Amino acid sequence: MHTEPPQYPAALGECSGRVAGSAHTRVLVYEPGPAGLRTSRWVTEHRAQLVDALDRSGAVLVRRAIDSPGALDEVAACVGGELLDYTERSTPRSRVGGHVYTSTEYPAAQTIVQHNESAYARSYPRWLFFAALETAATGGETPLADSRAMVRQLPRELVDRFREKGVRYSRTYREGMGLTWQEAFQTDDPLQVERYCEEHGIEHEWTADALRTRQYGPALIAHPHTGEESWFNQAHLFHSSNLPREVTEALAELYPAEDMPRAAHFGDGTEIPDEDMDRIRAAYDACSFAFPWERGDLLLVNNLLVSHGRRPYTGNRRTLVAMAEKVSTRRTGPGSYVFGL
Repeated sequence: MHTEPPQYPAALGECSGRVAGSAHTRVLVYEPGPAGLRTSRWVTEHRAQLVDALDRSGAVLVRRAIDSPGALDEVAACVGGELLDYTERSTPRSRVGGHVYTSTEYPAAQTIVQHNESAYARSYPRWLFFAALETAATGGETPLADSRAMVRQLPRELVDRFREKGVRYSRTYREGMGLTWQEAFQTDDPLQVERYCEEHGIEHEWTADALRTRQYGPALIAHPHTGEESWFNQAHLFHSSNLPREVTEALAELYPAEDMPRAAHFGDGTEIPDEDMDRIRAAYDACSFAFPWERGDLLLVNNLLVSHGRRPYTGNRRTLVAMAEKVSTRRTGPGSYVFGL
């Protein structure tokens, strides 16, 4: 099922609105008037319209709306309610204050590929809130890609295969090789890690120098009311082809397959071909839309419908993130999953 592009109000309070994007991904952009914007009041007054826009287009950009981490924390709570901590981590980031975090702390020259936040986990945030407090000299955009368009862009045979099999994510936490288990689970207590894994359906095994985990998730999720599907997984991030070939080969010389820092297989344990990953990355490229950040911009994203990434940049860049409303996947039949709202 494919919904038609929705119509949006030309104005929302003191902000004028327009639609930006491409044939695949659309963003509703609001520009404050000359007097500026009292952002917390504005999002509170227009929350219903903003949530409706996020549930249809998936992303809303409000220009020059945030000037501090505290302002982001307040605005995110106005829209999303109780804010979430960053648990079961897969990338490095730091808490700035309250429930506001830095965006993923990868070197400026690296690309962060498209992904839906925490799509590998049993639960994940519905809402993401980004604030650009300092913009890069060049680059540093946050591309967005509509996850429903991904389903239409990918070959039908590939989508059907991923839908049927799902994805198995494997991780090995080892000192000096990515995140440690202490950082990923935000505790130094192995018993707390074991309890978390048991409560969240994560298989786990301690070795002499590492922690191995394995978890399973769907490749697609459907809206419980419309039935429209979203491409919702991180197979392409966990898959060995996400690393440069020389890095993969070096790791293979050091560790057996079960001790690789990350790996992705189909849910039945079979290999996912590199060719599938190539098609998925090409689909993300085709569906992505990016805009230049301006200082103070606020970006609201429906994580269930839209993926995000980061382009390389030069200069200094400070983008902060908050998350709200935990959502869990519910299985409704063989190869069929919905997110529960």
